[in-house]
Amino acid sequence: QVQLAESGGGLVQAGGSLRLSCVVSGGVSGINAMSWYRQAPGKQRELVATIISGGTTNYADSVKGRFTISRDNAKSTVYLQMSSLKPEDTAVYYCNARKFGLATWGQGTQVTVSS
Repeated sequence: QVQLAESGGGLVQAGGSLRLSCVVSGGVSGINAMSWYRQAPGKQRELVATIISGGTTNYADSVKGRFTISRDNAKSTVYLQMSSLKPEDTAVYYCNARKFGLATWGQGTQVTVSS
């Protein structure tokens, strides 16, 4: 069973950068896509970025040009490099793995951007 563990969140000033990590364990083979989602207080969870098995990436319009999703297969880790952070990026960020149509979620990591 796939398990995900996020880390790297924290408090940063507007304009700063953070890198989130998601370590994948327990059945990495067969994962079709890895994504980062976020959920701000009082808002629905939204898709931030996705990387599929072939390496293609997709981003929400709100983060294009500022965030980069990548993976290190040797470390079974997916990253989200976040730059030029804005206060509206404040949210709990969740890692998501999709395998054979089933989704697995991490516990989330808090990102807070101060103005």
